[in-house]
Amino acid sequence: MLSDTIAAISTALGEAAISVLRVSGPQALQVAAQAFKLPPKLTPRMAHLVHAMDGEGNTFDHGLLLHFQGPASYTGEDIIEFHGHGGVLVTQRLLERLLACGARAAEPGEFTQRAFLNGKMDLTQAEAVMDLIHAQSTLALRAANEQLGGAVGRVAQAMQQEIIPVLAHIEAYIDFPEEDISPETGAALLLRLDAVLGRAQKLISTSEQGRILRHGARTVISGEPNVGKSSLLNLLLGFERAIVSPMAGTTRDTIEEIIQVHGIPLRLVDTAGLRESTDDIERVGIQRTERELERADLVIEVVDASQPPSGVHRLSLPPAVASRRILVLNKPELGIHPGWSSEPAAIPLSCVTESGIEQLRDAIRAVIATAGPLAADHPIAINARHKAAFERCAARITAARAALQSAEAPEFIALEIREALQALGDVIGQVDVEQILDVIFSTFCIGK
Repeated sequence: MLSDTIAAISTALGEAAISVLRVSGPQALQVAAQAFKLPPKLTPRMAHLVHAMDGEGNTFDHGLLLHFQGPASYTGEDIIEFHGHGGVLVTQRLLERLLACGARAAEPGEFTQRAFLNGKMDLTQAEAVMDLIHAQSTLALRAANEQLGGAVGRVAQAMQQEIIPVLAHIEAYIDFPEEDISPETGAALLLRLDAVLGRAQKLISTSEQGRILRHGARTVISGEPNVGKSSLLNLLLGFERAIVSPMAGTTRDTIEEIIQVHGIPLRLVDTAGLRESTDDIERVGIQRTERELERADLVIEVVDASQPPSGVHRLSLPPAVASRRILVLNKPELGIHPGWSSEPAAIPLSCVTESGIEQLRDAIRAVIATAGPLAADHPIAINARHKAAFERCAARITAARAALQSAEAPEFIALEIREALQALGDVIGQVDVEQILDVIFSTFCIGK
């Protein structure tokens, strides 16, 4: 597929000031020469005013064209970018013209895939492109930029560099015993493996943080009917999303919106009030509330502070979720009942006067921080694929340590280390066997 020349619209469909079309591949210049009236000399990385022409040579658009000469381009190939007028019809017509001139419609993600295949970025950086596009908070944006800059890939490569010399010593000892090459002492080998294991475990611990940054912390607002759950949702959103009514049972289905608090994306879920009900529709809403509570990252329990704690409908949460609960005493302007004095961590918050909202935001940040260090403190937050690969690496390193300590055959130790190396290669999308051979030959001068 790398021999094809591909084309695509790179901006969102719809009317806009401009639209951008991209062509990449070995025939990019030839395609552009047919679709546009080019100047006699096309200077790379310089914008040229050109006219887009149909098959009969008639102009139907004009704009700026840039040529990025490979390998110094995003994909590592010749790229043509045209910035034209942002109409739906003219943009679609130009794409059709590029395809008629010999380009193929690009598959989803194919430009970035080519960048990876041509060595312009590793697999973690390619994944970060979509993380950057989908970022919904400042912390998620920073984490995506760090990964796009190669933070995860550099750590994985550094871990490889720790492992390769160990494997080189072991395999040289296996394959060339006549050279009388002994491996490093067991203690020194264990120190290297421990260093890699520690790094892997540190990265694995950021996976929950990474999930929250990429997808948002699922935050369920729950409580009895008519305590102000929907009012709190509207207050956090900054606009009236949910219907607020003094009639109990107004909210019968879950309502979901995304906001950010201190740079953390939250998926706010307003739920039906928890109570005994004979209404079939309301009962379905209550069942959905219970399901949402089971998979919540954070629960904001809202109660009417002016009423005594009943204990009847207080939330019964799974142990994993119970530690991530914030109690909000709503309606404090009506007076806080003495019965709530047993809840010192509760936050008095008025949805009418908005007092206490900053205290709630700080509490949300503190609870979410228990998932791991936030991106402001730790720039790396791995995704689920990275986590699986680093977990395989950690498991294989652990097995290699055990084999080394029990003086098992070096073949078994080498097998475990190779699988750990493979897992790290899966993270960045490569496993360079030549690196192992280079270390063996350069370090031990075999055959000299």
